[in-house]
Amino acid sequence: MTQTAHLPAPAPAATRPSTARRILRTLAQVACLPYITLKIAWVAGGEIGIPAGSVLLDHRALMIVANSVSVVADALVVVLALLLTQPWGLRVRAWLLAVPMWAATGLLAPIVIGFPAQLATSVFTGPQRHAAGGRPFLDEWVFGVVYGGFIVQGIALGALFFLYTRDRWGHLWRGALGDLPARCSGTGARITAAVAALLAVVAAVPHVMWALGSTTGLAAARVAERTSDFFVLEWTRLFFAAVAVVPVLLLVFQRARALPVRTVLAAGWVGSGALGCWGAYMTLVSLLPGTDPVEAHTGLMRLAYAGEMITGFLLAGCLAVFLRRRSASA
Repeated sequence: MTQTAHLPAPAPAATRPSTARRILRTLAQVACLPYITLKIAWVAGGEIGIPAGSVLLDHRALMIVANSVSVVADALVVVLALLLTQPWGLRVRAWLLAVPMWAATGLLAPIVIGFPAQLATSVFTGPQRHAAGGRPFLDEWVFGVVYGGFIVQGIALGALFFLYTRDRWGHLWRGALGDLPARCSGTGARITAAVAALLAVVAAVPHVMWALGSTTGLAAARVAERTSDFFVLEWTRLFFAAVAVVPVLLLVFQRARALPVRTVLAAGWVGSGALGCWGAYMTLVSLLPGTDPVEAHTGLMRLAYAGEMITGFLLAGCLAVFLRRRSASA
């Protein structure tokens, strides 16, 4: 019979973070500075890293609003890194931490994987970053500085979150899937996961076509300006869609019973965040006005982004149900 009671309690919090945690916290916070500095400069009217004639200068008011939001979002990483390394952080309500951490994980994870893949590909194809219709976008060094900072943030913040959750909720993910009590996720979660999986397949079809070279549903200007970066991005989206759907299905239906709960739960967390948050971001971007024909978004693209967003949120809901039930049983 499966054992469901007497799970070990979480380890008591230390009064002072370890050296490793302090180093990770410093790395995460310092890595935010280049991005925040550039964004503040652009909000203030500076054009460092923006070449003359860039499409970014066509909508000054929109650029100010978007960059202000970006500053607040990245400043949240500084706050999260502090929360994850202080004793008082262990008393923060679970949802108040989980929501921003899920979003941060989802937004940073594809960059941690995708940007190095693009750099590796460029070794063979050469630099191919486009300039829309001959118009520049950003100076090349900006991409390295910004995305390099994001990668450091993602790795450091992810490590801190793992250590934090191990201390506070580690007793909820111990053991293998086969050790979980029957119907740990409930009928509602299983139905939701199945619907999300079907929606994910539908949303993935356009990305599969584009990754394989199809031009269906792409604006003419985008087709003409496709580079190796475009194809790497499409395969990255498909990778995270699989990482989102498969682990959550395994978790709620309790298949592959030898797999560790911790591994499956972590994969589902990262994948659902990447799918949901990038889907939401791209949906928002596709609705904003723009003058770059290469960045034009067709109806099919908007549908794909919206499908990813909804799928990610549904899968995250399944994980929340599982954790709530698991916590209640403990």
